[in-house]
Amino acid sequence: MRKVIKSFNAALLFLIVALYCHSQVYAAYPERPVTLVVPQAPGGASDALARILAQKLSEKWGQPVVVENRAGAGGNIGLSHVAKSRKDGYTLLMSYEGTQAINVSLYSDLQYDPVKDFIAVATIATVPFLCVVNNNVNAKTFEEFIALGKLKTNMTFGSAGSGSVNHLLGEMVNLAAGTHLTHVPYKGAGPALTDLLGGRITAVFTSVPSIAQQIESGKVRALAVTSADRSKQLPTVPTIAESGYTNFDVNPWFGIFAPKDTPVEIVNKINADIGTLLQSAAMAKSIAAQGASPLVSTPAQFQSMLDRDIKKWATVVQKSDAKVN
Repeated sequence: MRKVIKSFNAALLFLIVALYCHSQVYAAYPERPVTLVVPQAPGGASDALARILAQKLSEKWGQPVVVENRAGAGGNIGLSHVAKSRKDGYTLLMSYEGTQAINVSLYSDLQYDPVKDFIAVATIATVPFLCVVNNNVNAKTFEEFIALGKLKTNMTFGSAGSGSVNHLLGEMVNLAAGTHLTHVPYKGAGPALTDLLGGRITAVFTSVPSIAQQIESGKVRALAVTSADRSKQLPTVPTIAESGYTNFDVNPWFGIFAPKDTPVEIVNKINADIGTLLQSAAMAKSIAAQGASPLVSTPAQFQSMLDRDIKKWATVVQKSDAKVN
């Protein structure tokens, strides 16, 4: 009997020590540099938010957080790389609604699954989009724009490419309002905005930060915000919902993902640390400078958002026939 008790006590002691060491390993994370992969080129909203977050996390963790841009194939190159990375928390992904929720419906040959191959770690921010027209368009309100779009077939909208958020936003308007806006894809948002300024296309659906300066200088006209609430940066611009399309709400999110099976202790630590940063005045100010709003969530809440948005965008892709391949 004593031998049994001794064996039990020894096993219990071993288990306690093992659990303690296990918890200490994760408590010490990170112990070396962390790579934050951005699946877009430098200069965009994902890149800007990633660099803000990387700097703040580096200061908090005492370890470098290195931003690595892996652009190409609509973001699929970067996502595929992270999906195949080690599941140890040292390779993370800065993704956004476009790549994580839309690509699965656009591409039939993805090398990853946006749900099965990733863990939703933490949301960072949302960035509202706008319906913007060139100054030659005879529409001062979104309602007037819709009226023109129903009557005329020569009205166009530019985008950063087929399947991009600004492309699908235009298709959502066509579906919701019965307009006949023709999509003109470009290789990036920059060329589309250039042609908007030059009057060669009618409209664009683009993020607030990308066009705010031109709106404020009077070079283009903002008609409506795509989110349910007005933009803090452009508070006088009404929402599409205010124009009668009450269910219209597109406010793309940006957030952090990790490869599937990354230890939950690491996921929870990253989530908690990012949540703390997002509630600081300094971080909020940096994010606001990008025309964005901080968004705090738990991993479970973030996963629910992703699941819901995958279904939403799949419907838009199917109805608009926007599939890339």
